Amino acid sequence: MIKEFRDFIAKGNVMDLAVGIIIGAAFTAIVSSLVGDLINPVIGLVLGGIDFKSMFVVLSGDVPAGTSLTAARESGAAVFAYGAFLTACINFVIIAFVVFMLVRTVNNIKAAAEKPDDVEPEVETGPSELDILIDIRDQLRGGAGPSR
Repeated sequence: MIKEFRDFIAKGNVMDLAVGIIIGAAFTAIVSSLVGDLINPVIGLVLGGIDFKSMFVVLSGDVPAGTSLTAARESGAAVFAYGAFLTACINFVIIAFVVFMLVRTVNNIKAAAEKPDDVEPEVETGPSELDILIDIRDQLRGGAGPSR
């Protein structure tokens, strides 16, 4: 069983998967920074300078006005943190779009690599010059028509 496990780990697919997970985690950090540091401030500016990620509605419990989301959660109040949810949705859309573009590019590269460049496309042609000359000869002799 240990040999089987070692063989499984040594396969290229497992190593590719591990590299993909590591790169994905790093990419997630980049996208989180993009959304949190660049996109959310613009949205907050449009909404009047409000910290978009900290937007919430208190569902139950006593939370003084102007309390942060973290303080509201620590007080035990039930909060509807729609700002954090929308931030996660923006992260998802950006990550999904980049993954789509990556897969699309890889598929285009694979398709180009599989397509042989030196093969000429088959073009259906008519009869050869020799066939036409034979038909003309046969017709001049009074033959029954095309020999094809």
